[in-house]
Amino acid sequence: MAQPDTIAAVRSFNRFYTRAIGVLDRAYLGGPYTLAETRVLYEIALAGETTPGELAGGLGLDPGYLSRILARLARDGLLARRRSTADGRSVRLSLTPAGDAFFRDVDARSAAVVEGLTGHLPEAEQARLARALDEARRVLGGGTSAGAAPVTLRPHQPGDMGWITERHAVLYGREYGWGAGIEEVTARICADFLKGFDPARERCWVAERGGERLGCVFLVKETDEVARLRLLLLEPAARGLGLGRRLVDECVAFARAAGYREIVLWTHAVLTAARKIYADVGFRIEETWTHDEFGKEEVSETWRLTL
Repeated sequence: MAQPDTIAAVRSFNRFYTRAIGVLDRAYLGGPYTLAETRVLYEIALAGETTPGELAGGLGLDPGYLSRILARLARDGLLARRRSTADGRSVRLSLTPAGDAFFRDVDARSAAVVEGLTGHLPEAEQARLARALDEARRVLGGGTSAGAAPVTLRPHQPGDMGWITERHAVLYGREYGWGAGIEEVTARICADFLKGFDPARERCWVAERGGERLGCVFLVKETDEVARLRLLLLEPAARGLGLGRRLVDECVAFARAAGYREIVLWTHAVLTAARKIYADVGFRIEETWTHDEFGKEEVSETWRLTL
């Protein structure tokens, strides 16, 4: 049986947090949709394509209520439906270009709300908060194993740069046959980031689950108006979870909040999964060239996003 102090603490936090993020507003984050409608959009965006049954099960929504939400989103031009080629009775849902644009805007505003709540905290306090929220979710959800724990994004900590350098060298060497050049480039980027780190305009996110690092990304200052996205990486076990998109979305939201006008990045044609994320977010290729800096010839690309 829950203790009175526990009940009071949970209820107190719920009142604080729902007020802080605008859950009680008629239109969530100043948009035309409720929190439930916005959450449905969010889940479809993360999945890329899904079904009404998967949405209802994952969100715990009444199918009739969900059907009305989907009808409104489709009527507003944000949602596309198509019959499954594998099962003609099943409907597949995805966002239209207008839906994707709306999602990216509301996602950035949501991230800005959290930035407003937490951005003033020292990095150590932000990390402590992330761990506390992770633990609260684990306890309330009844999870016990690291594999079942949620993935959290935290700021960099001592030791992360060594891990990032090692994993770039190992994974790219194993998967693409790249040589020592990738380790050298990664180490230099990490060293430069630590040496000139500007917490107001730069950030490194490390994705972590149960204390295990799963991925990373950097956003660094290029000029006063241009930021650079660097070193997006996911461990093989973390792929297919939408985590890469989540990391890139964090970069975009932070760049907007920091006042940048554009984000640029350097990638390679062989990195197809990362390129798809960049294209889906709105980045566009502006330059290609070839190099053999990593021991073999690769097609290199510059992509740019206007914020």
